[in-house]
Amino acid sequence: MKKLLLSAAMLLASMGSQAQTATFKYFKYDGNDARFDKKYDPSSQYLNPVLAGFYPDPSMCRVGDTYYLVNSSFSFFPGVPIFTSKDLVNWKQLGHVLDRESQLPLDNQKVSGGIFAPAITYNPKNKTFYMITTNVGRGNFFVKTQDPAKGWSEPIYLKEVGGIDPSFFFDKDGKGYIVNNDEPVGGHDYEGQRSIFIHEFDVKNDKVVGEQKEILRGGTHVDKNPIWIEGPHLFRVGKYYYLMCAEGGTCEWHSEVILRAKNPMGPWEEFGGNPILTQRTGLDPNRQDIVTSAGHADIVQTKKGDWWAVFLGCRPYEGDFYNTGRDTYLLPVTWKDGWPVILEKNTAIPTVNDKADIIPTADKTLTTGNFGYTDRFDSQTLDIRWMFLRNPSEFFRLDNGLVINPKPVSITERKSPSAVFCRQQHTVFSAETQVDFTPGSDKDFAGFTLLQNEEYNFTFGKTLLGGRPAVVLTRAEKDRVVVGSAFITGNAPVKLKIEGRGRYYDFYYAEQGKEWQLIARGVDAVNLSTSRSTGFIGACIGLYATSKQ
Repeated sequence: MKKLLLSAAMLLASMGSQAQTATFKYFKYDGNDARFDKKYDPSSQYLNPVLAGFYPDPSMCRVGDTYYLVNSSFSFFPGVPIFTSKDLVNWKQLGHVLDRESQLPLDNQKVSGGIFAPAITYNPKNKTFYMITTNVGRGNFFVKTQDPAKGWSEPIYLKEVGGIDPSFFFDKDGKGYIVNNDEPVGGHDYEGQRSIFIHEFDVKNDKVVGEQKEILRGGTHVDKNPIWIEGPHLFRVGKYYYLMCAEGGTCEWHSEVILRAKNPMGPWEEFGGNPILTQRTGLDPNRQDIVTSAGHADIVQTKKGDWWAVFLGCRPYEGDFYNTGRDTYLLPVTWKDGWPVILEKNTAIPTVNDKADIIPTADKTLTTGNFGYTDRFDSQTLDIRWMFLRNPSEFFRLDNGLVINPKPVSITERKSPSAVFCRQQHTVFSAETQVDFTPGSDKDFAGFTLLQNEEYNFTFGKTLLGGRPAVVLTRAEKDRVVVGSAFITGNAPVKLKIEGRGRYYDFYYAEQGKEWQLIARGVDAVNLSTSRSTGFIGACIGLYATSKQ
């Protein structure tokens, strides 16, 4: 589970010699954000976010002294990254829940399609983990296992559960329930109105029983016409059941709200202090280390009895623009008069936070803070950081580098390109590679892609320009334009480097044995932001080759 399951030994078995391969010798990444450049004691303090970059919609559970956390993955494969931790602070990726195409069909789905809002739950009655989610192209389903390290079942689809964001709850008496977001009964009364439904679940036979019930229509009364009530989680504390939901949409008006009842079917009582988490009002818009869009939370109790919440938030570089996507944050939960509160109103989410019982780790963290790494592709399998877009075919091997056989597929298509992707985790970062590639036509390309979706992206690499080898930079914001180009000598390997500083990126190249040359400075990369592109992912850095650019 610690490495991607596509074995390098088998990946070129079916490849012909019809196209020139592209060999990426290494990939180097460095992140250096000012917000993380702070002194803190890692034995008693931690940094937010705890998972930096494109790790949205967190859900977690605890079994014994181990916490398990999952995130949305949309149309990337493998799907649903799963992490473990002993202290809620230091997370290590165990693998992916959905690591087989039979579990995760993604054909023809847009980049921000695929997997929405996975929820992980443990049922102590049958000692089984459940992960339930929405595949936008197929419907709601769940998989299960008794050991997340050993893989998960084939998907069990739930045709009776509509909408999105399903989540399990297993009561003390063994009964199971699913809550989800869907269109209100009889249709919505205004744009953005949604409802939360509950279904009884037959644990023994893995199926929904009876009719669904609408338990919350529209949302809470924080607003006159609340919008996008979603991401529901049901849990029990003492005599009360609690229904915790995201509300307000996953942008600047995002929040988390709470209700309670003495029966899972209701009636539900709203908390008068809602929302229990938000960053939308009462804060200085020019505050340092700004975090916005906080919401979509999940909650867990430690063995010692205290409570903690994980949730998504964003790190904008200006306005509502952020290229790093939606991160995972951690904050303590305070109970007041029988209600959980994640963050007091008009309180900014801090970067440095206090916490007892942090377990020091010798592993170099690549999940938060400032860090760098170099991947020389010298293992038998790809590192777990690398992802594919949609269901990949056999297009690469590891042989003294990452060797890609270019497919006639462009990143502008809803197909699976010959590319591997990792996350841009910092606002200030650099990414570097060396590619050895001999293009045969102006359709052939090998180098970097920076991806937000099919229409919003960059390509930066080697191709032919007027029949001559060249390095070319293109920017797409619906329309694709060439930002810069430079002719290069012969077919020797070329180095490529990207340096990002918030909204603006610089692009460099270096021919073999020569100094770095600037191809374009201060290029506007706002097209990689969620607000501009209307996508759900964070920007991803791809090593990409194609015969159809």
